[in-house]
Amino acid sequence: MYKALKQQKWAIFWTLIVLVLCNIKLPDTEGEGFFFTGFDKMTHLGFFFVLTVFLFYGKIKYQHSYGFRTLTIFKILLINFIIGGSIELLQWKVFTYRSAEWWDLGCDMLGACMAVFSYILLHKLNFDEKNN
Repeated sequence: MYKALKQQKWAIFWTLIVLVLCNIKLPDTEGEGFFFTGFDKMTHLGFFFVLTVFLFYGKIKYQHSYGFRTLTIFKILLINFIIGGSIELLQWKVFTYRSAEWWDLGCDMLGACMAVFSYILLHKLNFDEKNN
């Protein structure tokens, strides 16, 4: 178990950064996004895309192969859902100066699914190259 967690050090580090950045108090933007409308959603998407990439990276390093398993993908999506849902619960109950929104969780999962799609695509390309 320790060895598996050790391989996930980048994912753990990134999760801590995301937790801090998603819960800090931002200046009031009066209905607009921080830089532009929709910036918050795009940020959630990007945060969770990177988190998913780090989770796959740690898993690949741990198992010493680029294997494709549906159970691994399910676990990684579940981890993303738990982290994203936890952030929204924290914003709702603890950091009330931030707004908890279902759309943020949706963008978290969309970013994770984009990373899963990239992983599957790269795996297929890698597999096809080895078999040709």
